[in-house]
Amino acid sequence: MGESSTRRCAWCLGSAELMRYHDEEWGVPSRDDRHLFEMLSLEGAQAGLSWTTILAKREGYRRAFAGFDATRVARFTPRRVERLLTDPGIVRHRGKIESVIRNAGCVLAVAAERGSFADYVWSFSGGRPVKHRRRTAAEIPAETPLSRALSQDLRRRGFRFVGPTTVYAFLQAVGVVDDHVAGCFRRAGR
Repeated sequence: MGESSTRRCAWCLGSAELMRYHDEEWGVPSRDDRHLFEMLSLEGAQAGLSWTTILAKREGYRRAFAGFDATRVARFTPRRVERLLTDPGIVRHRGKIESVIRNAGCVLAVAAERGSFADYVWSFSGGRPVKHRRRTAAEIPAETPLSRALSQDLRRRGFRFVGPTTVYAFLQAVGVVDDHVAGCFRRAGR
């Protein structure tokens, strides 16, 4: 089937970059702590912005935040924050930058307590992807009881920029929740 005839979720049809992200990454179960930290950080950075904007800055984020190595990021200093505020490769918002640094320390604390950040995140879904059967994008909610529970626990642990809508987008991105709609080739066979 040619790319032009491949059916996809409608949200990704705006650009080749969005289609690539949808086809190769979105909804693929991830149990890699570094990737989970990256996606939680990027979803937090998206708050109030488009995902297209964040995807365009993804490499800038990887460079600015040490490849999302939580141990290194947790050691960033206020001086580093000031430098990041001048970096055009990322969203230059003090609260969002500081949240990535704070969240790095929180990721490390959770991993020390639970064995890995992935074990903690996946425990909220019983360790298995939640596969919804949405017919259209209009059926996909902005948040769910699952995202509210994880959001509440993340905030209790000191994480920032982790509201239930951001957390739901994170869960979709890392495959804890699979919201590919009917007709999307990524949902085939389910």
